[in-house]
Amino acid sequence: MMFHRLITRTLPRSARSISTRRLIVNNTRPVALSYNLRCFSTAQTITNPAMICRQCEQTKDHFACTTVGVCGKTAETSAMQDALIHVVKCVSLWANAAREAGATEGQLAAANIWTLRSVFSTLTNVNFSEERIAEYVREGMAIKKELEKLAPSSPPTGPVAEIDLLGKSLQELEEFGLSVSLPLREAAMGNDDCFSLTEVATYGAKGVCAYAAHSYQLGKMDGSVMKDLHEVFGKLASDEADMEGLLANALKVGDISGRVLCMLDDAHASTFGAPEPTAVKMTATEGKAILISGHDLRDLGALLKQTEGTGVNVYTHGEMLPAHGYPGLKKYNHLVGNYGTAWQNQKFEFATFPGPIVVTTNCIIEPRRAYRDRLYSMNEVGVDGVSHIGASSDFSKVIQQAQSMKGFKKTITPTQYHTVGFNHRSVLPLANQVIEAIQSGALSRIVLIGGCDGSQWDRNYFTELAEELPDDSLILTMGCAKNRFIRSEKLLGATLSNGMPRVLDMGQCNDSYSAIVVANELAKALDCTVNDLPLSLALSHLEQKAAAVLLALLNMGVKNIRLGPSLPAYVTPNVMNVLVENYNLMPTTNAQDDVKKIMAGE
Repeated sequence: MMFHRLITRTLPRSARSISTRRLIVNNTRPVALSYNLRCFSTAQTITNPAMICRQCEQTKDHFACTTVGVCGKTAETSAMQDALIHVVKCVSLWANAAREAGATEGQLAAANIWTLRSVFSTLTNVNFSEERIAEYVREGMAIKKELEKLAPSSPPTGPVAEIDLLGKSLQELEEFGLSVSLPLREAAMGNDDCFSLTEVATYGAKGVCAYAAHSYQLGKMDGSVMKDLHEVFGKLASDEADMEGLLANALKVGDISGRVLCMLDDAHASTFGAPEPTAVKMTATEGKAILISGHDLRDLGALLKQTEGTGVNVYTHGEMLPAHGYPGLKKYNHLVGNYGTAWQNQKFEFATFPGPIVVTTNCIIEPRRAYRDRLYSMNEVGVDGVSHIGASSDFSKVIQQAQSMKGFKKTITPTQYHTVGFNHRSVLPLANQVIEAIQSGALSRIVLIGGCDGSQWDRNYFTELAEELPDDSLILTMGCAKNRFIRSEKLLGATLSNGMPRVLDMGQCNDSYSAIVVANELAKALDCTVNDLPLSLALSHLEQKAAAVLLALLNMGVKNIRLGPSLPAYVTPNVMNVLVENYNLMPTTNAQDDVKKIMAGE
């Protein structure tokens, strides 16, 4: 709670760094809206926007998407997502009341999994289907009715707890979403810094729910996690400008995030075996082919089992690349390699892949006609007009389509490889080598470069950063941001003087816990704190999973994190100043200058 105490002392209770806005509302639908917002040093006025969404780093002009999302999300879908998150708050209030009345986690099972899946569906690049999101709203209302039976004598009160959207049409649900849109909720709170903290907690909690949903898929869930998540959303149901309470809520998200990442790490290893260093073929093999993208390893396991003996090869894409390090997955000989790079390149990479494509989780973007008829979504992913594979995980149609297509006509040579599998279970046995290299001067610095990749040109910073680092530095990486440099000619095959690879791929963003474990264990071995290690962090921020990881690191007290390519649009100057003053959270600048500071321990 150190962060809580520091920020409480530093942040003015009545701070008003964002200018007043004028709202004209007719019934529940905003028909005229002037919205003034200072995003760090930039002030803009938006009149009658179709939507306001700023949950991702690529939000328009680093301010807000106001007509259509940079991701492709429509104003209608944005309104439906706002409605769904408000229903999550409602269900959370009732789940909290049910627990207080003595309900068991078994009785709350439906509410728990619905919370994870519905929130996951609102993350950036997950679900673009207004009807699919509306179905989550309807399910939430039905769950609320069941929860009412578990807390008959002590029901929650207030407008959020009393939401009733049963039987509402799609248009009526959209109208409701507009009535609880970001500008109206911010105006109701009346304190810009407090509202900024609600957004920090909301987007962080979205990321936590996504990680927890992955863990739930693998049969791992802790009732205390769901209890705490429902309490977080219950707090977010209030528009009270409670500075201390909102600070505590944001830090609570960081605490939950660390626990969920640990739980997910255990779920992966206990299901598929501990990851081990494995060379992954990055070039094509002759034969029929299926491509699978996203994060969900359970779905990959099911696909591999169903394709065994069919003559169809399976390739991973994007964040599925680290799957090749798991013994329980790489045992399948027809898991032949990885195809493509990060999510933002899928419009080209999917179009040129000679087989069907399965997207299990984020990220998906509006598909081109060139591959729409061979694209399949799963779980929370939704795009209208794209075939969806249900809960049975039946891939028979995908396999049939792959068998009917040409596949790769030949094996590409020369073969290229990338090594994955440097999970903490593989890295910690190397700890003595690392410590000896640090103490002897053979290793000058450990730099973690990870997070989410994106389409903006300034993300080349992470390529330049990796290439500018001296030859005696060790790079740890995770998440799709690794695609910025794992094919770099300078880094391919590079080793330290002791023979260790210079780049250690620790896995998906889902595997962030590995970096936490390695840092903590090195600190113990060197009898220092994590902040005293010769360790620097440069995080590529895009969406809400990255927000969850950042909050987990801050909750641990980790300092000196570089965040880029731009800072979150939803953080006010006062809140950001506290993070800078107490945690030295800093924006990325240019690679050359940042490398000089990193090597100087700054």
